Amino acid sequence: MATIKDVAARAGISYTTVSHVVNGTRPVSDPVRDKVEAAISELGYVPSGVARSLRARATGTLGLLVPNASNPYFAELARGIEDHAERNGYSVILCNSDDDIDKQLRYLRVLVERRIDGLIVATVASDKAFAEALAGLRVPLMLVDRSLDGVTADRVQVDHERGGFLATQHLLELGHRRIACIGGPASTQVVQLRAAGYRRALAGAKVEALPVVDCAFTSPAGYAAAQALLADHEPPTAIFAGNDMIALGVLRAAAERGVRVPEQLSVVGFDDIQVSRYLYPALTTVGQSIGQLGETAAARLLARIRTPDLSAEQQLVEPTLVLRESSAAPQA
Repeated sequence: MATIKDVAARAGISYTTVSHVVNGTRPVSDPVRDKVEAAISELGYVPSGVARSLRARATGTLGLLVPNASNPYFAELARGIEDHAERNGYSVILCNSDDDIDKQLRYLRVLVERRIDGLIVATVASDKAFAEALAGLRVPLMLVDRSLDGVTADRVQVDHERGGFLATQHLLELGHRRIACIGGPASTQVVQLRAAGYRRALAGAKVEALPVVDCAFTSPAGYAAAQALLADHEPPTAIFAGNDMIALGVLRAAAERGVRVPEQLSVVGFDDIQVSRYLYPALTTVGQSIGQLGETAAARLLARIRTPDLSAEQQLVEPTLVLRESSAAPQA
């Protein structure tokens, strides 16, 4: 592989002058620049990004830490972050922790060692060690969709409690009174807030809330939970799923049991991932522009990188109810 010294020898110009051309550190005449660029092209020389980043004290990279890259929600979020970063001259390093707290902490160390310019954390699981590690970072930080105790940082978050309320209120307005909630991992802040919205809507209508079902944010977990609910001697007429992936499992369970959606069971999800609109029946869900959420997070992080002294900003995004085919009035 060609080096900068090879370029200097081919162009017949000093190593220092070639360095100025490559790094833009000093004006160079057009004829000299032309010789250097011709030599670079002939030799296929690639400047060292690491060396340049050490000189500039910036790498042009952002870190993104997510809990489950196979979940379409995080894939769509990452796309929004990457799109905004790329338009502004940054690359994104994606790390997937698989909801593993230890792996999450290891990846955080890896990203810091890569000398990233900023970090976006979109994570479900957290613990004291991880929160302390984030609090001690000297890297601009952006949190997506949850706060962490002891960590002061910019944050953009959907109003999860409001979303849970909207989903449940919709089912109540349709006439449902036995409404189950398959929430997701009960220990997470996101699930707690969505379940609180579920309970608030039911309390306002003086309808008894069923125990919120604890499960993973996955379709197999939603499937298993729905199978148990639908096998009950008094099954629900509606299910509010804590995310769209859980709702996919609910739809599968209903189909296997011969329960027609929405005639015999209404299903409402949360997130409005792209696949939710192509299911049959198409999924009613609490929506947010996931890509736009990612763009907002990236934009704020880049603003923080440019102006480190900005005060921490908390943005709460209002969710909307997206009506599709999986919800209807219960049969008499």
